[in-house]
Amino acid sequence: MANQDWFDRDFYKSLGVASDATAADVKKAYRKLAKDLHPDKNPGDAQAEKRFKEISEAYSVLSDPDQRKEYDAVRAMSHGRARFTAGSGPSGGFSDDVFSGFFSRQSGRQAPGGFSNQGGNISVEDLLSGMFTGGGGPGNFGQAPPRVGTDVEATTTLTFRQAVEGDTVSLRRGDGSTITARVPAGVKDGQKIRLRGKGNPGPAGNGDLILIVSVQPHPLFGRSGDDLTVTVPVTFAEAALGAQIAVPTFDGSTVTLKLAPGTPSGRVLRVKGKGVARKDGSAGDLLVNVSVAVPQKLDGAAREAVEAYAAATAGDDPRAGLLEAARSA
Repeated sequence: MANQDWFDRDFYKSLGVASDATAADVKKAYRKLAKDLHPDKNPGDAQAEKRFKEISEAYSVLSDPDQRKEYDAVRAMSHGRARFTAGSGPSGGFSDDVFSGFFSRQSGRQAPGGFSNQGGNISVEDLLSGMFTGGGGPGNFGQAPPRVGTDVEATTTLTFRQAVEGDTVSLRRGDGSTITARVPAGVKDGQKIRLRGKGNPGPAGNGDLILIVSVQPHPLFGRSGDDLTVTVPVTFAEAALGAQIAVPTFDGSTVTLKLAPGTPSGRVLRVKGKGVARKDGSAGDLLVNVSVAVPQKLDGAAREAVEAYAAATAGDDPRAGLLEAARSA
């Protein structure tokens, strides 16, 4: 609600916007500043915390059309543009419309809203206290509409599968009650989800619940955006000679991939549509990282075969040119 402190506050300057800025401009400016000044990003910075509170207060007023009108009216008065004159005739000015109902031409008459005009002495503070605190001014001018309840932040930990596929979670409030919320498919670790109407109650409805998600790692799969990742080991023979290999997918099935002869360790193969589902019905991909497995122990015929291979390729040096390249840099 409006208050007398508004006389000394320039909310437009706090957000760095012009007084005729659109609602979209106000919102954009606030979001940019809030991102830079948020206490989580500036731990222990008292100045940043003070500025964050300042822009939050400014945005709470300027983002509400009714409060912004009241604030603009107060600013107009504080800059000397309002005329504290009585009268019922049209003047085209703000003050004549607002204050004509408060002041009576007849000395000693009680003005509407409980203000006495005896002697013609009514302070601006007395007048504003009636206008902006739900006082009995004409039509309760300046009375703010009922507000929704405040937002609430909560955290929840999901398994990797819950995050990819979506799930319903139950959260316990401080008062012991439980909130059931649907977490959509595809949420990421650290993501914030706004659940409408799940916050604290208020006269005009509930606020929102801001749910901060923490995702546990999966023993096999990883994630890169909407793509899932998996590392698949292959034998030296499969990589060198080429092969067809079975690769597990997140839905529990498998796909068969063809390795070309000479596939190196670290090559990534892409399986279309086997990643995280998107809102539009499409899905990311499965990225398969090929890893050539080196035997930890060789015995008998296997060892003899590797030794024979080493002898047959003795003239090949995969590190040729490394030293020269290092010296030339």
